[in-house]
Amino acid sequence: MARPVYIIDGSRTPFLKARNGPGPFTPVDLAVQCGRPLLARQPFPANAFDQVILGCVNVIADEMNPARVAALRLGMGEAMVAFTVQINCGSGMQSIDTAYRYIREGHADMILAGGAEALSYAPLVWPQQGVRWFAGMATAKGIGGKIAAALRIRPSYLKPIIGLERGLTDPITDLNMGQTAEVVAHLFGVTRRQADAYATESHKRLAKAQQEGWLKGEVETAFGRDGKVYDHDDGVRPDSSVEQLAKLKPVFERPWGKVTAGNSSQITDGACWTIVASEEAVQKYGLTPKAEIIDSQWSALDPSIMGLGPVLCSTELLKRNHLTLQDVQTWELNEAFAPQVLGCLAAWNDDRFCREVLGLDGAAGVIEHERLNVDGGAISLGHPVGTSGNRIVLHLVNAMKRLGTRRGIATECIGGGLGGAMLIETV
Repeated sequence: MARPVYIIDGSRTPFLKARNGPGPFTPVDLAVQCGRPLLARQPFPANAFDQVILGCVNVIADEMNPARVAALRLGMGEAMVAFTVQINCGSGMQSIDTAYRYIREGHADMILAGGAEALSYAPLVWPQQGVRWFAGMATAKGIGGKIAAALRIRPSYLKPIIGLERGLTDPITDLNMGQTAEVVAHLFGVTRRQADAYATESHKRLAKAQQEGWLKGEVETAFGRDGKVYDHDDGVRPDSSVEQLAKLKPVFERPWGKVTAGNSSQITDGACWTIVASEEAVQKYGLTPKAEIIDSQWSALDPSIMGLGPVLCSTELLKRNHLTLQDVQTWELNEAFAPQVLGCLAAWNDDRFCREVLGLDGAAGVIEHERLNVDGGAISLGHPVGTSGNRIVLHLVNAMKRLGTRRGIATECIGGGLGGAMLIETV
């Protein structure tokens, strides 16, 4: 029989906007910054976990298998098994899902599942012609050969490409993620004003959550090597307005596109951990669960409309658990792009889409805005891709506890044409 699986606790770093050059923390640095206070407040030793699973997309060369490096730096012991998972934007949720399945089937009792990403450390990539030129230089024989090889250089060979730009472009459709959001916006008639209004609200909600102290206990203060203190998500713009955002030009589809820098998720560094445990672990250590993981679902679709991934996987969750949209009181739908989020909401309320694609009898209905991303999302927070899936699960749990709601779904679109969703109930 499947065992119940609980979320016990969790914490994250502030999400720090990537600016000019590498930020103050690498992915492992970030994981350690929020991992130490989380482990320090637990009533069990750090080596009590069965394993550590960490989502990370842009692994840097100095931290191969960052899960293992983080586990060792966190003092979890040399015997701690730790591995890294990667499913693009879903990596942080994949770590929780893998932990959930291990524990549910009886293969583990307690797992530290997380996500860490420092997009400011995304590498520069040499053009292929440049790589071949370097190889020719390295293998040339004698002084004459090396001079001849050197003379074959062209200026374009030495012009690096930002690796993140390549990584955010789908190799099958040759569309970047912003362009796929434009496709979704076009399909469902999302307007520029609607997208800007949604983005404005995201900033205002995060600003209020910070002002009211609702993120305390979730966001841990991080300390740089130079002594600088980082204690809040620094991408929020409380004074954002529809009028201000309307002045920005479309980034991907000029002049009529809907996606701008103002209504897109921010390029950000951040990490998050979640403690996942069985009932046996709860009893052994006297833990107080915050929530139970009821079910999870991964779905796939055409990469050119990857932004609709949450609609597919969340609907499958609802069907399997005999629920409707209205039965879920709190939603976290990762804000990759405002037009993409609004496209998902429109798809659920579209009779033809729900019949032909989702296999429903008609439109699924409406998710009221007061139930969705109640404290803002990636547009105001940022989207460190390997971390976001973990953050939305943890924040969903904390928001549900604060609001007194029982059932929630955390869901996200995933580059490459995927979607992930997790059904959570408070304990």
